[in-house]
Amino acid sequence: MPWLETSPVEQRERFIHDHRLELYTMAELCTRYGISRKTGYKWLDRFEEAGRQGLRDRSRAPRRCPTASPMRSRP
Repeated sequence: MPWLETSPVEQRERFIHDHRLELYTMAELCTRYGISRKTGYKWLDRFEEAGRQGLRDRSRAPRRCPTASPMRSRP
């Protein structure tokens, strides 16, 4: 019997769905999903801004490096 696997986006959608049902407080809901309240509010905000696409993982790489040397053209 295969294990049930869900993607992070599917889990976040379930979180949003459960939040809209208003059966649990935010603290209870976050405890059920094993996340902090800060993360729960972040998911809600991202979903309101961008819908399902907002629930996808984002890159953690810095957008720029202040200590990097400027690009030089090659001869």
